[in-house]
Amino acid sequence: MSAVTINESSLKDIMSQPDTVSASAAPVETPAQVVTQPRPTPFFQTERGQALLESAGNVFRAVLPPAIGLALFVLLWQIVSSSGGEQGLPGPAKTWESAQVLFADPFYDNGPNDKGIGWNILHSLYRVGAGFGLAALVGIPLGFMIGRFRFLAGMTSPIISLLRPVSPLAWLPIGLYVFKETEPASLWVIFISSIWPIILNTAAGVSRVPQDYLNVARVLNLSEWKIFTRILFPSVLPHLMTGIRLSMGVAWLVIVAAEMLTGGTGLGFWVWDEWNNLNVEHILIAIFIVGIVGLLLEQSLMLIAKRFNYE
Repeated sequence: MSAVTINESSLKDIMSQPDTVSASAAPVETPAQVVTQPRPTPFFQTERGQALLESAGNVFRAVLPPAIGLALFVLLWQIVSSSGGEQGLPGPAKTWESAQVLFADPFYDNGPNDKGIGWNILHSLYRVGAGFGLAALVGIPLGFMIGRFRFLAGMTSPIISLLRPVSPLAWLPIGLYVFKETEPASLWVIFISSIWPIILNTAAGVSRVPQDYLNVARVLNLSEWKIFTRILFPSVLPHLMTGIRLSMGVAWLVIVAAEMLTGGTGLGFWVWDEWNNLNVEHILIAIFIVGIVGLLLEQSLMLIAKRFNYE
């Protein structure tokens, strides 16, 4: 066997040849680039979602305290009624059942002294509206004159201080004696009881009008009517609305007591009639009706007052 010899020149030639293995090898494929989509912003992190959360939080904070208060009231009512046994105060469930029956036909009419709860509410609202309207017609102009003229204020001050603290029911016999009928006597009681807040608040508003406004009116030689329409009325309007709201509350408080004594129709007469029949559930229902209607009247007047204040 002959030996294979590799000289130096042959070694150089082998080293200079290209690397066939690396040249023929397949190129390494790189993975395709992954395209990432941006994640959508959660709804409650958007501006609209934040506004919705804020509104829900405001509603929750406004509703939660009254809801807890009403729940505690009903719970206390149930405890008191349960402690009295069958002869005790009717509970919330029993009163609710009676209310459902009562309001199933609120406008039935079986005669002068047997009408549905709807008619009694309407009659009471009519008397309050009529008596309060008369008080406003008399009290508003009188309040402006008392606040405008110091002499008149000094003349009427002792009369108002004397008559204002008198109990509303003390005026009922006077009304019955003068008018000889129960309906005008009830209106008289509402009128004389609700007129004082209107007079006092209106007069206080007029007295607080800046004196500079009145001095300018004198310089311009404005008539008393223009002083009233251009200066006094816009300035006194917030005080006037406060007096009207207070007078409406007084009128609604007085009507129940007045109707208890005069009879006929109305919430007061209905309460007294149910007491004579020992129907305590209906008396409790009447208490809630009086409170709800009074609250609605007051809130309506407060909305009107806020509107005038903003304007």
